[in-house]
Amino acid sequence: MIILGIDPGSRLTGYGVIRQTGSKFEYLASGCIRMTLDDIPERLKQIFDGVSQIIEQTQPQVFAIEQVFMARNPDSALKLGQARGAAIVAAKVAGLEVYEYSARQVKQSVVGTGAAAKEQVQHMVRSLLKLPANPQADAADALAVALCHGHTQQSLIHLAGQATKTVRRRLR
Repeated sequence: MIILGIDPGSRLTGYGVIRQTGSKFEYLASGCIRMTLDDIPERLKQIFDGVSQIIEQTQPQVFAIEQVFMARNPDSALKLGQARGAAIVAAKVAGLEVYEYSARQVKQSVVGTGAAAKEQVQHMVRSLLKLPANPQADAADALAVALCHGHTQQSLIHLAGQATKTVRRRLR
């Protein structure tokens, strides 16, 4: 399964693409969509177009994105929400399922603590995907979102298997 992870931002949106085969993860691509204009509607179009292009190039089966956290500045939170919306619409137009994860869930899944620093996330993404160097911070966050989705799906499959074993034991 190919997973596209997105770390949304109104000026810089990170993306990361990985392939999951069983419990193994393989790095495919990552980077950032940089907004070059100050006009918010134009930035949102750049995000939509950029995510659409990444989807077209990488053909993911799943789209995972970081949820909005409540920032101190309501204007920043609103712009972040709009950026997320543009990315999500690009995914839905392409027919992808969309999964959302909080920043704490992502950090917990990748680093082992929901309070991890950006540098810790970069280091663990590098380690888990066997990269030669730390990816740029926003790209690392997007790769971490993709890894979080993969880990979450693995856990759900494992739990479903355990539940099936329990039911079989009860039926005997």
